[in-house]
Amino acid sequence: MKTDELERFRQRLEEMRAAIEALAESRRQSSEVVELDQTRTGRLSRMDALQLQAMAQAGQARSEQELRRIDAALARLQRGEFGECIDCGEDIPVGRLDANPAVTLCVGCASARERR
Repeated sequence: MKTDELERFRQRLEEMRAAIEALAESRRQSSEVVELDQTRTGRLSRMDALQLQAMAQAGQARSEQELRRIDAALARLQRGEFGECIDCGEDIPVGRLDANPAVTLCVGCASARERR
């Protein structure tokens, strides 16, 4: 892969990482402990707050997983392994990397894993 393409993917991965981290603070605030003081909050409001808390926690877990994938892709860039399928070692098509630069599998290996 060309140096300018690798730099473009590095920048895109860094931008993706920054966007996910920007959402982290608002999710942390939404996932704080819900107080069970009935004098301050009615039962339905507490239920809504608990549901919002659970949704924020699930979103935070997904974001943390995506950050790990992005960090792994950046590490592959540094090692000179970016764009190689981790299963078969073949090049991942640039179009697939354009869609998601954190992918680790070529189309063939991804399809084979899905069939398992």
